[in-house]
Amino acid sequence: QVQLVESGGGLVQAGGSLRLSCAASGRTISRYAMGWFRQAPGKEREFVATISWSGGSTYYADSVKGRFTISRDNAKNTVYLQMNSLKPEDTAVYYCAAGSNYIVLISTPNYWGQGTQVTVSS
Repeated sequence: QVQLVESGGGLVQAGGSLRLSCAASGRTISRYAMGWFRQAPGKEREFVATISWSGGSTYYADSVKGRFTISRDNAKNTVYLQMNSLKPEDTAVYYCAAGSNYIVLISTPNYWGQGTQVTVSS
């Protein structure tokens, strides 16, 4: 089992930045692909970004490409999401996820965190 705990959410003005962290426990994440998803009020949960276990491959949703960066530090068992140029439409609960493969994880994560709220004011 892998337990995932997100942190770093908050309130920020449009154009600002936030960095989310996802700390894992229970098992090392070094062999897991990791990802971020988000769910806005009244909407379905959607994929944001994913990263391979080595960190060598990443994949982003079109809506965040060029603004968000996913990274990982396997020694710290932590994954990050750097979010720049934030927009009001980025407002959502952001969830960390772990899976077997960084592409398969987009549709079938194995583990979820509890989420952290990000609110972007206009």
